[in-house]
Amino acid sequence: MADAAMDDLDLAPGQDARVEWGQMEEPRVPARLHALKDHDTFVVADSMGDILGLADGLFHDDTRILSRWRLRLGAHSPTLLCGAVSQDNVFFTSHLVNGALVTPGGPVGPPGVLHVERKRLLWEERLFERITIVNYSHAVVMLPLAFEFDADFRDMFEVRGAVRPRRGVRRPVEVDERFVRFRYEGLDRVERSSTIVFSDPPSRLTADHAEFLYALQPDGRVELHVEIGAHGGCVPSRERFRAAAARARFAMRARRRRGGRLRTTGGLFNAWVEKSRADLALLTTPLQTGPYPYAGIPWFSTAFGRDAIITAWQILWFDPSLAKGVLTYLAMQQAEEVSAFRDSEPGKIMHETRRGEMAALGEVPFGRYYGGVDTTPLFVALAGAYAERTGSRELVDQLWPQLERAIAWVERRIDDNPFGLLAYAKSSEKGLTNQGWKDSGDSIFHADGRFPPPPIALVEVQGYAFAAFEAMAKLARQRGDLEDATRWTGRAETIRARVEELYWMEAEGAYGLAVDGDGKLARVRASNMGHLLFSGLPSAERAARVIKTLTGPDFASGWGLRTLAVGEARYNPMSYHNGSIWPHDTAICAMGMARYGERRGVAHITAGMFESAAQFEMRLPELFCGFPRCPGEPPVAYPVACLPQAWAAGAVFMMLQACLGVRVDGEAGLIEVKDPHLPVGLDHFSILQLGVGEASLDLHFERQGERIVLRGQDRRVKLG
Repeated sequence: MADAAMDDLDLAPGQDARVEWGQMEEPRVPARLHALKDHDTFVVADSMGDILGLADGLFHDDTRILSRWRLRLGAHSPTLLCGAVSQDNVFFTSHLVNGALVTPGGPVGPPGVLHVERKRLLWEERLFERITIVNYSHAVVMLPLAFEFDADFRDMFEVRGAVRPRRGVRRPVEVDERFVRFRYEGLDRVERSSTIVFSDPPSRLTADHAEFLYALQPDGRVELHVEIGAHGGCVPSRERFRAAAARARFAMRARRRRGGRLRTTGGLFNAWVEKSRADLALLTTPLQTGPYPYAGIPWFSTAFGRDAIITAWQILWFDPSLAKGVLTYLAMQQAEEVSAFRDSEPGKIMHETRRGEMAALGEVPFGRYYGGVDTTPLFVALAGAYAERTGSRELVDQLWPQLERAIAWVERRIDDNPFGLLAYAKSSEKGLTNQGWKDSGDSIFHADGRFPPPPIALVEVQGYAFAAFEAMAKLARQRGDLEDATRWTGRAETIRARVEELYWMEAEGAYGLAVDGDGKLARVRASNMGHLLFSGLPSAERAARVIKTLTGPDFASGWGLRTLAVGEARYNPMSYHNGSIWPHDTAICAMGMARYGERRGVAHITAGMFESAAQFEMRLPELFCGFPRCPGEPPVAYPVACLPQAWAAGAVFMMLQACLGVRVDGEAGLIEVKDPHLPVGLDHFSILQLGVGEASLDLHFERQGERIVLRGQDRRVKLG
């Protein structure tokens, strides 16, 4: 996942920094929290539009600059009608209705006559909110409108549960006619601020409270604008709100139009595809190096290495621009020195970067952290996949020195391991204990539940290394470097042989989870072996057995594939990594199955994932619980999952590619289509403006009886 379950941070003695089930003051179901994002600022609020200072807030550069923002009508909160984010992720809108209104010194207003609409957006890292109230009664209603607010300037790791022995200093709150400014000087000597500005001067304004009193005529309305941001601004107005909304919508539309367009005859399926594209657009941040997908909101709205590589790979087949931005950024962040605290070594690719106070002070190593064993080989493998997809050598030539340093790191680590495997062991007590994608502290274990001694060699990581060596061999051959190409091909075959020898479990028809520092295999059936299929390492015979295992009842829940098989020692469908369902994990497994010719099963898995999305309002969360599917019951949410999450949003696109058997060969200028299938319920599927070299074409798939046929074939389409 993005940054693990955070149970290895050790930010204070005995402190578990992961937000777990019982850690919040009140349960906050992910589906009832709503997020907007712009660059390095995001807001998370409940369906009322309120921020209560739990997992929610307005965040800027990993710091919560607004921890309370609550609307009241008189002494009480209004009643919720509904709250939702728009399909394009630009607006959040909440509809509310009043209860009985008691005006100080006046009459009681009738309930149910005032409609309150809260509409907000983020633009230029600033929150714009419009509160519109309409009186539907036939009498004048006195409206006491109030806001409660605060800014605690908590670092993101504090919000997630970390306890700090010391904090910086909160400066006195500045209060003027229509604005309130909060200031905090951190221990890093950086002053952080937050300003709230109202379009109308409140009748009473204090350091934590604003009150307004409006007299609404029959059918009358009032409109109040508020702007909140890390810096002061102009007086809010209708014109400023509309201008920001227009620019935000235009920018979002431009991000969503990158790459080919996907269309089906299924209205709900289209809604899933469109919402997924909107979520990717929301999370993709324009950096100087190009577009980069931040991992997820609220916990991981920052640049992660592994997450971004997987996300870019998920959509590579129809939009390679994201992969270019990811590769370019990660190449610039490549480690150049040895640091135990940051788990960095020359050539290693970044795992995570943070901008908050705790990262700046070194209280956590995540300012720029390299504790991911898989990110470096994945970086190399993605570069190879990008070159194959686009047929362009320009980016590879530009990044060749970084690619050579990255593969050299992989080689050194394998050579240093007594078993010839790519393994990890954390270098610092504050680092992550487990450094694969399942990076929670309890996710890697032996069949009896014991935790293995490091260094640990995860099975899927060997597959990533295999793919990296193969990619480098092919790229070197294209560059005319036959000696290195031969060497890297040999490396790939050597690690393939080691995996087949050390990880295969004949009786289980599966590959084991990991080899520990003593050379012992963790004989555990986990979804990690599906990633091994994705890399193409296993033999065809063993791959067929793995596919049978993964599609069996111990893994296949009916909604998606579990991360851990039922019956394993630490299986728990409510856990973070030990039996839950991660959409991106299911998608990678599905793509691995398709690589070995299994498309019917992939289409079935895709249909189940679509039905899961339909239960989550067409937005797949980071993960959900792995309970078996039961008639009439929805999938069970994991209570503190990120929503949206980039590689969860990208899952649909990888699964569709796996179903359709589409591969773009940019070098040959061809699109290969092999044994296409469509998920159950879809009869037509179109890919429009799919780029092939300098040109583009449309593909139209249609169900005809038991077959899926490709209409309007082009000479550039090769049927397998």
